Order: sequence, then C-alpha cells, then structure tokens
Amino acid sequence: MVPVFPIGKNPLQSLISGVSRPDKSPIRHLTDTPPTGDTFTTPTKVQLQALQAVSLGDDVYNESHTTIAFEKRMAELFGKEAGIFVVSGTMGNQLSIRVLLAQPPHAVLCDHRGHLINYEAGGLGLMAQAMTQSVIPSNGKYLILEDIKKVAVISDDIHACPTKVISLENTLGGVVMPLEEVQRVGKWARENGMHMHLDGARIWNAVSNYETMEEQLEKMKAYAKEFDTLTACFSKGIGAPVGSIIVSSQSIINRVRHFRKAIGGGIRQAGVLTVMANAAIEEVFLAGKLRETHEKARRIAEFWVKECGGKLEHEVETNMVWLDLNHAHIGDKEFEEEAFKDGIKVLGWGRIVVHWRRLWVSSFYGLH
Repeated sequence: MVPVFPIGKNPLQSLISGVSRPDKSPIRHLTDTPPTGDTFTTPTKVQLQALQAVSLGDDVYNESHTTIAFEKRMAELFGKEAGIFVVSGTMGNQLSIRVLLAQPPHAVLCDHRGHLINYEAGGLGLMAQAMTQSVIPSNGKYLILEDIKKVAVISDDIHACPTKVISLENTLGGVVMPLEEVQRVGKWARENGMHMHLDGARIWNAVSNYETMEEQLEKMKAYAKEFDTLTACFSKGIGAPVGSIIVSSQSIINRVRHFRKAIGGGIRQAGVLTVMANAAIEEVFLAGKLRETHEKARRIAEFWVKECGGKLEHEVETNMVWLDLNHAHIGDKEFEEEAFKDGIKVLGWGRIVVHWRRLWVSSFYGLH
C-alpha cells in the first residue's frame, strides 16, 4: 500500500507534536486520566466555589430555589415558557419525545446518524413504542426539507406508520444545521400536524460562530422557536459535571416532570448540580470561550492538511475535526496506539474534539 504522506514523515506523530503544548509534554486530563472526549471533564474552581451559595432544598418537592431559578433562566435564554433539569441528554431526548407522542401507531423521523436512534439504548421503542424513520442527508452534512419529505408519512394509509415527530440534531458531527433550513422544516411540519424536537446537546456551538453574544442569544431563540421541545447539554463543551435542560411550554414541562419522576429521574438536592451548570454557562458560553475551541479546531485541521498531507472527511465548522484515516492508510488501531504514546486516549475513528479546558482531545465512537 503506497503511503500518501511524505517519505519518512509519520502523519499522526506530526499532528500530535504539532498541536501539543509548547513544551511537548503529553496532553493529559486534569486528573491524569487520558481523555476520550469533551464529556470527560472535572468541575472548575468557579463551579466548586458556586457550591457555597447553593440551596439544598428538595427538588422533587419544588423546594430547590437554586434549581428553580436556573430552570427559569434557561427557559428565558431560549425564549421558552419553562425548563426542567435532567441528568443526561439521553433522558432529555427520551422524555421530550415521550410527551410529544400520544399512542401508537406513531413514528419519529431523524437523521440516520442521530444520537436518538443510535446511542440511547433503544429508548424510543421502550418508552414511546415508536417506530423510527431514519433519513440520509443528500448533501452529506445535514437534513434538508426535501430529504424529510421523501421519508415522512403523512397519509392515512393503514399500512404505514404516520410520522408524528421530526427530531433534528444541532450540531451533528460538529456540522451546523442552518437556521434557514430548520425554519423550512418547522413550517412544513406544523402544516402537516407534526411536532418538532431538537437534540441541541451542542446548540451552544451551533450559535457560537456569530460575532457578538447578542447575536448568539438571538439565534438561540430563533432556533428554539421552531421546536416544541429542545434539549441542551451542560456536560459536553460547557464542562459541567452532570446534566441537560429541556425547554418548552409550561404544559409540556409539567408532563415531562411527571414522566421524569416515573423513571426515577427525580433529584433531591438538585441544587448541587444546577449551581455548577449555571456557573459553567457563565464561565464558558457567556464568556465566549467556545469560539476559541472552533478556532483551535480549524488550526488543527489546517495543520493536518498542510503539514501532514492529510485530508478531512468534511470541513471544520465548530469544535470537531474529522481526519480521513482511510485516505492516510491509517487503521483505527494505529490511530489509537500512536495517540496513546503522547498520553491521548482515543477509541477509534478519526474524530478530534476540542475542549476549552485543554488544547485538544480525541473522542468517542459516533457523532454526538
């Protein structure tokens, strides 16, 4: 097999040394555990200091003033009536879909790469008894309305399963779904009696390319307006230890609260988690640090292409870099071994995820 890189030049070694710290020391997790993704973070001093002012009331009985204030703040941030804190993005997605559906037969349509159908343990079938309708984006990046129309079922044909929810993901694999396309899909969905859900685990990244915080907040509200339910994660690029938020109308959040309790998702002293999530939003998103991760990702991509002779699977838009390992004739195992020599633990594939607390890390299988 003919190498595609300059003779005598190991592309992975070049990449790792090129983006390592100036002293070339291994890039390691703050706890000396090799990182595997941007969920593997520990609380910052700012988050820990915030614990000193936390309310220790019982959230199941609506006595956690810290949590109540945080949920209200998040709802306002997205321009929604209400919000509810949940322990994970998976729980947020599953509860959202469940409350948007009534009874079978019903189907949920989403991107074939979506976290909802690939990495949530078959929750749609378990909790909502829903069929999934997966769609392959024709542009290879994000779904467009024409893709959705080809798969969605809006007829009364008794042989088919009607589409009741369209679930989108932003970002997906680091790629931003443009607001204009979301608005096209949302308009069509409403005209055909379908609900809209957004897995916005990294919605913070989707809007962070805008110059000012005012523009970013405006775009967040514009995205949220198109969806009946929206989830956003605090434990990925934001860096909080636990949790996601669901924002929606007050009536839908009331139902979510009921279902959250039914599956054991009620939290007693939730304030110890929500106060750190709130501090993380202040320290990272509202401080504009996600824009820095996007810039670092672009520099890594540029180094891979120009200095190492590599190719990318697609253009870098946010904090993810997708190395084309096939083009480089590099196997997953080689990628793992070469990265680990410099203290970086990867689990396969060529995805690199940049996190604001360290220069760069490589990430988990999959796109989410």
